[in-house]
Amino acid sequence: MAEISRRKFLGGGTAALVAANIVPLQGLMASSSLSYGPAPGIAKLNANENPYGPSAGAIKAMNNAVSKGAYYVGDSVSTLIDMIAERHGITKEHISLSSGSSGVLTYLAVAKTREGKILGPDLFWDTTSRAALRQNGGEILRTRKTADLSIDLDAIYQKITPDVSMVQICNPNNPTGMVIDADELREFCIKASKKCTVLVDEAYNEITKNPGKNSMVDLVKAGHDVFVARTFSKIYGLAGMRVGYMIASPENNEMLQRFGLGNYAMNQAGVAAAVASYNDAAFINNSKQKILEAREMILNAVAKNGLTAAPSETSFVFVDLGDLNAESFRQKMAEQNVLIRGIYQDYTNWSRVSCGLIPDVQQYVNAMPKVLEQLNA
Repeated sequence: MAEISRRKFLGGGTAALVAANIVPLQGLMASSSLSYGPAPGIAKLNANENPYGPSAGAIKAMNNAVSKGAYYVGDSVSTLIDMIAERHGITKEHISLSSGSSGVLTYLAVAKTREGKILGPDLFWDTTSRAALRQNGGEILRTRKTADLSIDLDAIYQKITPDVSMVQICNPNNPTGMVIDADELREFCIKASKKCTVLVDEAYNEITKNPGKNSMVDLVKAGHDVFVARTFSKIYGLAGMRVGYMIASPENNEMLQRFGLGNYAMNQAGVAAAVASYNDAAFINNSKQKILEAREMILNAVAKNGLTAAPSETSFVFVDLGDLNAESFRQKMAEQNVLIRGIYQDYTNWSRVSCGLIPDVQQYVNAMPKVLEQLNA
């Protein structure tokens, strides 16, 4: 190999140097500028993260766990499963862990798209189901739009045909933030599960006014063909640590686990953080208080600027921009260093904003009138 000069070594492209086995990994990492989370001055309000996490207890647990990162997870997984089982009054056989709830949601979608079609409302968090379609083909059926963005359970039930293998409900829904009446959803799940599997994604359950009543875990305990997904990504502030779980009958979970890697899919630090966070009531209550404070700031700004929003029981707000385009609004807000979401499907005038740090939400509030004025000019 031709000799590489000192100048080329210092100024050449990193990829070429790595390909030539010139730069040791430690040197490469030391020369890189890694960042975690948003850069200073950027209000990151586009991913429904809880920036108040991880909790102090979770950070301490992770620091202890990373020193043993050379080993696969062991007792910590069993401990977490036991904690979840104890809270819900179920057995450990009812629980499947995964890397975020996305893991178990995708496994379930893969299994069900092999059996038939997935049915849901017109607008819901369908990312994992679409991932399954890319593997198996198939189809996601949707009910018609509703004027108030609510989920029409009767319309969904009427659309359950023999070729539908699963109904998927997000409660609260994403991106609308709206919660379904618990009694109505429970009644729906019982009768719908006699025709097909029902999945209830409860990623934002802990943020609702009545988390216990809004959860459908009791239907799993009663033996219905219902799956309930939960995550540590939201209220627990562990989005980057990737821990989630599914609650289903032992038989359904046994089927589900055939699509995953079991405990080997979990990471030592993430599980340690989840164990430390799960019963940390002080942290959870503080996070919820901050989320509600941020949400009220957003709703006040929406009203002050002559706009409206969907009623939210989550850590985000779905804002009706009227005649304005949500993607144009997103781009203009980005110019003000505020990151939000743009268009969902053909809901071109609806814009989702997350309840982040209070100063970041204030940055959104301050930028809104300026951006609206630009777009209306």
